[in-house]
Amino acid sequence: MSDHAHHQHDAPASGAKTATDPVCGMQVEMREDARSREYGGETFWFCSEGCQTKFDADPYFYASGNAEKTEQKAQPGTQWTCPMHPEIVRDEPGSCPICGMALEPMVPSDEPSEELTDFTRRMWISAAAAVPLVILTMGELVGLPVRDWLGHQLAVYVEFILATPIVLWAALPFFRRGVDSFRNLSPNMWTLISLGVGAAYVYSLFATFAPGVFPDQYRMGEGVGTYYEAAVVIIALVFVGQVLELRARERTGDAIRALLDLAPKTARRILEDGTEYDAPLENIVEGDLLRVRPGDSVPVDGEVVEGRSSIDESMITGEPVPVEKTEGDRVTGGTINKNGTLAIRATQVGADTVLAQIVEMVAGARRSRAPIQGLADRVSSIFVPAVVAVAIVAFFAWLALGPEPALAFAIASAVSVLIIACPCALGLATPISITTAAGRGAQAGVLIKDAEALERMARVDTVIVDKTGTLTEGKPKLTDVVALEGHDETEVLSLAAALERGSEHPLAEAIVEGARDRRAEIGRSDDFDAVTGKGVRGTVGGRTVALGNAAMMVELDIATDVAEEAADGLRAEGKTAMFVAVDGDLAGIVAVADPIKETTESAIRDLHALGLTVIMATGDNQRTAEAVARKLGIDEVRAGVLPEDKKTLVEELRAKGARIAMAGDGVNDAPALAAADVGIAMSTGADVAVESAGITLMRGDLVGLVRARKLATGTLRNIKQNLFFAFAYNAAGVPIAAGVLYPFVGLLLSPMIAAAAMSLSSVSVISNALRLRRLEL
Repeated sequence: MSDHAHHQHDAPASGAKTATDPVCGMQVEMREDARSREYGGETFWFCSEGCQTKFDADPYFYASGNAEKTEQKAQPGTQWTCPMHPEIVRDEPGSCPICGMALEPMVPSDEPSEELTDFTRRMWISAAAAVPLVILTMGELVGLPVRDWLGHQLAVYVEFILATPIVLWAALPFFRRGVDSFRNLSPNMWTLISLGVGAAYVYSLFATFAPGVFPDQYRMGEGVGTYYEAAVVIIALVFVGQVLELRARERTGDAIRALLDLAPKTARRILEDGTEYDAPLENIVEGDLLRVRPGDSVPVDGEVVEGRSSIDESMITGEPVPVEKTEGDRVTGGTINKNGTLAIRATQVGADTVLAQIVEMVAGARRSRAPIQGLADRVSSIFVPAVVAVAIVAFFAWLALGPEPALAFAIASAVSVLIIACPCALGLATPISITTAAGRGAQAGVLIKDAEALERMARVDTVIVDKTGTLTEGKPKLTDVVALEGHDETEVLSLAAALERGSEHPLAEAIVEGARDRRAEIGRSDDFDAVTGKGVRGTVGGRTVALGNAAMMVELDIATDVAEEAADGLRAEGKTAMFVAVDGDLAGIVAVADPIKETTESAIRDLHALGLTVIMATGDNQRTAEAVARKLGIDEVRAGVLPEDKKTLVEELRAKGARIAMAGDGVNDAPALAAADVGIAMSTGADVAVESAGITLMRGDLVGLVRARKLATGTLRNIKQNLFFAFAYNAAGVPIAAGVLYPFVGLLLSPMIAAAAMSLSSVSVISNALRLRRLEL
């Protein structure tokens, strides 16, 4: 129900004393029985319970006048576009005039797809009619001679009763799109479907109610054969494909919803008198003071005005190490506050936040991605006009030159041409290969979202990979302990671990976990102090201990010259080196790194062997990124990139003619995953990365990328073979159906032979697709 349904209330009586409802702006009569609320020494009046409830949830927002400042401008109505042809934009739902695909809203919506609901219902009804029709016409092959039991004429009437509602009601959307394809001079799959179904049904109607119009060659036993079951089975199969496609398209909106879920629904507002309360997120305006407690998500972009904490920005940056934040630092909406309490001043809200901009980038990239038309449509664009032309030529040729009854021969030959071109196998060609490939991929840990992702993956020549979580484990580990003269490694590690024991920082966790693994004693620390951006210090067993970077040592007036060479060597290997000082003297170095996955190096070699260029794009620093790239033999490095930079990199490479696959696992990767020709996500990463990608690697290693490439090339090759089988028999039969052999050998291709050709092509397609189950990955 609309928030403003109460606007239908009667207007205040003339001359009555009124007040303005602070929520909706209506004029309210100030009667004793009217809804009112005291706040800040002022009385507010409301036109309905709904407005009062909104006010009670956030009185400051409405009483301060902020509601008026943030009142949204009237938004234009929802517009609809074709996912394959984004240049098509309409003000209402419908079908694409180019490909016939259903238009979808440009703005993602939580509303269920009406078309999916409708097509699902039509699919089940069509299937329910197809089963008895197949049994009725082909039951004798499996020992169920139902047709013999009923008799030919009664069986034909039963077929007519079962098929007519399916053809005239269930298939109506197909016929509409078929008509549109003729009207727009853009032959496509719907042209074939509407012609095939229509021809089979109309032919069967004549065979049922006017069998005398057919020549003797078209008679089989008691009468002329009918093809009601062909029409209904085609309709049911097409609906299955459409429902699967619509479900896949519906899931693309999950990426948007996963992003939006990163932001909390409320924000804790701090008033001037120090009062705090949870306000709806949409009521937060620029300049509001907000409290972010440990474990809370940062509600909006802002600036820290009080407090100190570590912020987990991995959902935005993809990097695992939380970032220290203190007064004056910027924070991003959707990130997680780890330990301390912060007070922040909102600087960007609503559509201006980084998270909202990422949402728009994901949605925009999906709408603008260059479409690749399906192979079936490309073949159909040639095959369909050719079939229609042959049918027309055959009709007039028989009408002008054929023996009597010339009209009957003309109709029969034209209809035979259309029947033999019926797209039953074409409807199976791609879905059966994709279904088989998806099953084979799942066994190998490669999940495929749709056929387009596989087709695109087979054609890519460049792979962009993120570092953290894609090439590496995504969790820092202790790698080295270097002890200087006068100290030993166990002592250095024990003191460092004792100091970091109480910290939740991932680097601290790595040191403590490393000390436990090496069975080093971990004592207790006192006087613990964290110095933002430098390190930590405290007292362990009466000894003063400090752990941090060179800046920390400078602050403590401790020389690091003797250890700089060792530290540089560790950094060159992509490790984070931290100095350990004890009682004012440098004692050693501990190094932490995000280890490279064991399978990554061999996977990179395999990708090169498959002819792919590998580029690493990461938010990490240049030195660490180059160290990883050198070790793995990666072709190109882009370091320090922001979310929008990765998407820009994809667009830059595409402008140079590259076909790009993007692999990643963080929210920062989502826009690039959506913008790439095919996005590849690690299931170990963020949900939004998985939803933005066409391919997901379930086992979280890059070997899956190699398998995905092999699966894609094998599947595309299989689809091309299927399309050949789907058309070869039919195309070979078209001239015979048109009657070109009749003048020479008196041969006419009967519908029975046409049906056999269709069946043979379908069997060939299915058998060929099943070979994918044995594809080596």
